[in-house]
Amino acid sequence: MGVQPVSYLAAFTKRPKGRSSLALAVALALAGTAAMAQSNITGSIFGQVAPQSGNTVEIKSVDTGLTRSANVDEQGRYRFSSLPTGRYTVTLKNNGAAVSTRDNVELSIAGGTEVSFGASAAAATDAKNLDGVSVVASALPAIDVSSVDTRTVLTSEQLAKLPIDRDIAAAAMLAPSVVANSSYGVPSFGGAASSENAYFINGYAVTNPLTSIGFTKLPFDAIDQQQVLTGGYGAEFGRSTGGVINIVTKRGSNQTKGGIYTIWEPEALRASPRNNYFPHTGAATNAATDGTLYQYRNRNQYWKSTVGAYISGALIKDRLFYYIDAEVNRQEGASVMSFSNSAASASKIGYNEFQNKIPRWTAKIDWNITDNHILEFTGVSDKTEFTSDRYTYDYKTQTHGSTQTGGVYNKDGGDLYIAKYTGYITDDLTVSALYGTQKINHVQTNYGFNPACPYISVGSNAQAPGIIYNTCQTATTSTLPLDGANDKTKGWRLDIEYRLGDHDIRFGYDAQNAKSFTGKEYAGGYAWVYGKQTNPATAIDPGLGVTGSPASAGGLGAQGYYVYKAYNTQRAGVETDQEAQFIEDRWQVNDRWLLSVGLRNEQFTNYNKNGDAYIKQRHQLAPRLGASWDVFGDSTLKVFANAGRYHLAVPNNAAVRSVSGSLISNQYFTYTGVDPVSGAPLGLNPIAVNPASPFICASTGGVSSNKECGQAPDPRTVAAKGLRAHFQDEYILGMEQQLTPTFNWGAKLTYRKLMSAIDDTCIQSLGNKCLTFNPGRGNTFMVPQADGSLKEVHLSQKDLNLPDLKRKYYAVDLFVEHPFADSWYGKVEYTFSRNYGNTEGQLASDLDTGAGGQTDVSRTQDWDLPQLMVGSNGTLPNHRAHQVKAFGYYQLNTEWRFGATLIAASGRPKNCTSFYPTADAGLYNSSTYWFCGLPGQTGYTVSPRGSHGTTPWTYQLNLNAAYTPGWLDNKLTLQVDVINALNRQTATMYNYRYALNRTTVNPLYGRELNYTDPRYFRVTARYDF
Repeated sequence: MGVQPVSYLAAFTKRPKGRSSLALAVALALAGTAAMAQSNITGSIFGQVAPQSGNTVEIKSVDTGLTRSANVDEQGRYRFSSLPTGRYTVTLKNNGAAVSTRDNVELSIAGGTEVSFGASAAAATDAKNLDGVSVVASALPAIDVSSVDTRTVLTSEQLAKLPIDRDIAAAAMLAPSVVANSSYGVPSFGGAASSENAYFINGYAVTNPLTSIGFTKLPFDAIDQQQVLTGGYGAEFGRSTGGVINIVTKRGSNQTKGGIYTIWEPEALRASPRNNYFPHTGAATNAATDGTLYQYRNRNQYWKSTVGAYISGALIKDRLFYYIDAEVNRQEGASVMSFSNSAASASKIGYNEFQNKIPRWTAKIDWNITDNHILEFTGVSDKTEFTSDRYTYDYKTQTHGSTQTGGVYNKDGGDLYIAKYTGYITDDLTVSALYGTQKINHVQTNYGFNPACPYISVGSNAQAPGIIYNTCQTATTSTLPLDGANDKTKGWRLDIEYRLGDHDIRFGYDAQNAKSFTGKEYAGGYAWVYGKQTNPATAIDPGLGVTGSPASAGGLGAQGYYVYKAYNTQRAGVETDQEAQFIEDRWQVNDRWLLSVGLRNEQFTNYNKNGDAYIKQRHQLAPRLGASWDVFGDSTLKVFANAGRYHLAVPNNAAVRSVSGSLISNQYFTYTGVDPVSGAPLGLNPIAVNPASPFICASTGGVSSNKECGQAPDPRTVAAKGLRAHFQDEYILGMEQQLTPTFNWGAKLTYRKLMSAIDDTCIQSLGNKCLTFNPGRGNTFMVPQADGSLKEVHLSQKDLNLPDLKRKYYAVDLFVEHPFADSWYGKVEYTFSRNYGNTEGQLASDLDTGAGGQTDVSRTQDWDLPQLMVGSNGTLPNHRAHQVKAFGYYQLNTEWRFGATLIAASGRPKNCTSFYPTADAGLYNSSTYWFCGLPGQTGYTVSPRGSHGTTPWTYQLNLNAAYTPGWLDNKLTLQVDVINALNRQTATMYNYRYALNRTTVNPLYGRELNYTDPRYFRVTARYDF
């Protein structure tokens, strides 16, 4: 869907649901096919024991006293699954008497830890024989031969000691194949769009329910472990073709613990941001601005602080535990928001004094009813209050006014609640069930808002000499959200695990319902957008039937000046249902080979604002196959491989525009003057429109490129029949080796191919209405007829005149790691990759001109018209050929510690886009086609995606030092972090749009966008008891 410059409660009514396919999953599971014997927030302990009659193995949680025992099978194997993460003592017993013990066995999220006993174990280094019992101290982690996926797990200790931003996304950047996407502020995993990731807190999905861009956050100190899955994940994970971030919160123990912490990022120690300048376009029309100051940023400064406290312990020893962490984050500062060429309407609110207040808390209760039955309750609150006071700003004197002229107050966020039950029914049967619910509210209040004042938009090139373009509108954003906007989710899952001989079989069901009441409209209901053409005699937008030129309508049009009245009104209550059944079998073929076989069956249903289903997808089968070879049988060398298919649902926002009847139109005029108070044009003269144009909206008299005229269409007509889901196939081959007890290394090859996507197309043969379809193949639509009936029409790929779908990604990942030993920890990673094709996926980062990429998820403009796909094949925006990441810390002694993090990446591809060579009927009147130059002029040519080089490499070096004085029993920690120590402020994006219109070079073509943050210092003081 093209990029555009708005209480429906029917969607929230109950509907009968179809029967799930759980019975099928159960049947298949009993047939013995399936993988992974632990849920996504627990782990497993397994091992080998020398065959001997009467052997059993007992595990006991060091922190909570949770105790379980398991018999050793005939092959000498044992396994404990679905264990809470943490530290365990593992004891081998013979006829009830302890024989050998392993202390402080660390268990990571969704991971397996091998603890074997036998002749070799008995002779292990550091073993001591105490009264006949062999006690072995905690050993360094060996290679996890029980996993077939690709993961990075960061513990709370590592998150505290590594110098990174205190943010889940920043921590994820330490994983291989994860790159920053500054257009959305959310990372990209393995070449996928930033909306294609999944996020979990304690097993519950917390991905943004409206757009899938972003996630719910929690106090950073409350994270016990953060798992980053970048490929090969099992059948329990779905709804992601990018990556998965999986968070487990801290929990209470038998030991009472508490602490307070304060974090300060002083403004005085923050480097000054770079000013932003007009690029050197070389065009005669831009001679006055080329190379001059565009935005003054040098004094855009702020400070940040965090004050928090936590407490945890046992209400009943070994049975009932609690953990609570609460913090308040604050930020205050000021920035210049207007530009040197801003009209009076923008300069009026050009200076911004802002405050951010972000209270967050996490609470967890763990109840070990018995050692075989556990209940967990989690609460998370994530809310943000943002206040912006606006004042005038004068670029000539670089000063701001003292009288408030505008402002906004935003309050976003909500609360999340999760309950989980785990039952160890027998040694071989485990059942877990989870339920969660979340509500997120969105509130916006504008200072002095006058609903009678239209929104005014005018660039410097569009201002006629001698005229002041003012405004009476005080809103700080062009569009305003609906009152009462909110998002809600509720979901549950059931997991059953059963061990049958050499098979650990698991099957389950999960479902999530998401509802959003959302929309927006221009401040004042509509906008006046001013423009100018270099050639006044050129038609404004002949593709949509606006055949008149500014000159033909008189007034200031004789000099090329014009204005259009714009509507952008969207309003909808929408809903999605997502369900899945999965089965997995983890088959220990022999002592060295592990085979993981899984199948996931997804169902997605999307509803419009009236509660009618417009997408209904069933029987989306996603096979998963993985293998792990313990080459030497001692967990020192693993070779692994996996192949899988991964599906992704269409998020709620896809139903907000054309599916639910949005109004987006433009009506063109020339004018003779401007009201000095409101900024509205005076002396309007309409610019001629062909009355036969099919793009005219009767309600406004304007033209709408996608025929979005405010009427909700029949839900049977908005999407192709038999619509296939968005899905991707992935293949991975890798190895990991323990070179020495203190060094590991590994290598991995990854190949991903997007097999099917969901987007919209607005081609002429569909009446230029934007309909949901599968790009790259034929589609069948239900087309309304003159008598009100519907006719089934099949359009082949040739009929659609659109190319094959293409998004591919391949990568080579290498790493070397030194687990914490000899007082230091370190890891170095290198990735070589290529991400190429003709679509980014669900998003369109390349449309970013400074305010972010297109956020119409699964409704990008890529496939709207055949002309938009000409030249679209090339390297994609999330392509980074090279990445180098290094991080670690050194414990000098009990008091002093030092850490460092380095992330370096080659640049993203650069482009040049312009207007299409000819003004074909139905074309978007925008500079977003893969051509460079001005149509019909010298040098104008096809400009394939990614053909204009790359942005510069980005380098971020972070350093820290911590002091924990022994005279306070090492309970006080004073730490200083320096983020971006080299103060490299690098542009990560450029304005790619070459032209303002078909005859004028854009003065901002090539402008630097989205700089990396300046250097700043973070000072932390915490006291733990």
